[in-house]
Amino acid sequence: MAGTNMSPLGAVVGGAIAGALGTLAMDLVWYRRYRRGGGTSSFTDWEFSSGVDSYEQAAAPAQVGRRVVEGLFDVQLKPHTAGFTTNVVHWMTGIGWGALHGLVVGSTPSAGARFGLATGTTAWLASYVVLPLAKLYKPMWEYDAVTLGRDLSAHLVFGLGTGAAFRALTAYGSGQAGSPAGVR
Repeated sequence: MAGTNMSPLGAVVGGAIAGALGTLAMDLVWYRRYRRGGGTSSFTDWEFSSGVDSYEQAAAPAQVGRRVVEGLFDVQLKPHTAGFTTNVVHWMTGIGWGALHGLVVGSTPSAGARFGLATGTTAWLASYVVLPLAKLYKPMWEYDAVTLGRDLSAHLVFGLGTGAAFRALTAYGSGQAGSPAGVR
């Protein structure tokens, strides 16, 4: 169980791993919805943004990544990098939220489901604050309740998946001074 005897490094590493698993859980929800809506791509093609050949057709993670890379390194990304950039930013965001989750939960005496729900909700809310400021999303109040609900529910799956994975990793590492996967 998570607790005060967990090292910060163990909490961050365990949280990052849990965040990757939470991201996969969320993506499985989105993929299932995509297929129910008539999508025909395989999970692998969908997950890795096959067919995304320009930033104009890429999702918000690609736009964020493009701005960061082009602004930081003063280079222009080629259109064919849009799919790759989407995936890197998407997965790094989930891993980052997971690392933060691990740090918070690893410093508490008990880790309940409420922490995963808080992580998912916070990640969801953050996207509706940051992305409109970056002019990549509309302000939250301009989306209908169905869109917001579908997005929130996917992020709650992310949070619960991250929380459950972190708890499992912590239980696994509990024989090793409470560090996930033995990281100290």
